[in-house]
Amino acid sequence: MRFSGAVLAGGRSSRFGQDKANYLYRNKPLARWALESFINADERFLVSSRSYNFGVPLYPDLYPGSSLGGLHAALTYAKHDWVALAACDMPFLTPDYWQQLLKQTEATRAVVVSGPEGKCEPLAALYHKSLLPLAKRQLENDQLKIQTFIEKADARILAYEILTLDPKTFFNANYLNDLNTL
Repeated sequence: MRFSGAVLAGGRSSRFGQDKANYLYRNKPLARWALESFINADERFLVSSRSYNFGVPLYPDLYPGSSLGGLHAALTYAKHDWVALAACDMPFLTPDYWQQLLKQTEATRAVVVSGPEGKCEPLAALYHKSLLPLAKRQLENDQLKIQTFIEKADARILAYEILTLDPKTFFNANYLNDLNTL
């Protein structure tokens, strides 16, 4: 199945203390890790209002300031119906992870995994372009919670346990010290 891979790099990184996307983790910028997880994607790009040069197209947030705004931009700019969405601070997503999710797209418009702690992982998920009007409507009504969007999208929620994943798959670096614990 053809799909687009979008990395969100539009956050302020306030808890992290510096720009996450460019932060070198194991000699590679964090955003590069996420981009490389999309090796099987037919298209890869970044969504950010900042300027980056990772060798892929860079598109601005149309509704800056929220993850839902980043998802809206990804759905707007993607060339393919299915969009794999990843946060730039998730270095352990893999091509296999996305392939497992792509196998779950039948009869749904979103595929989201419930991680090891039972929490949905909306920034490591698949979304269909047909969800664009729903995202726009929520943003225009100042309903910025991506969890609400997932509920309204009637997403397929996959239990972490049914997938063959490394326990670190959903690690995200909110604080610089988080990377030192690995």
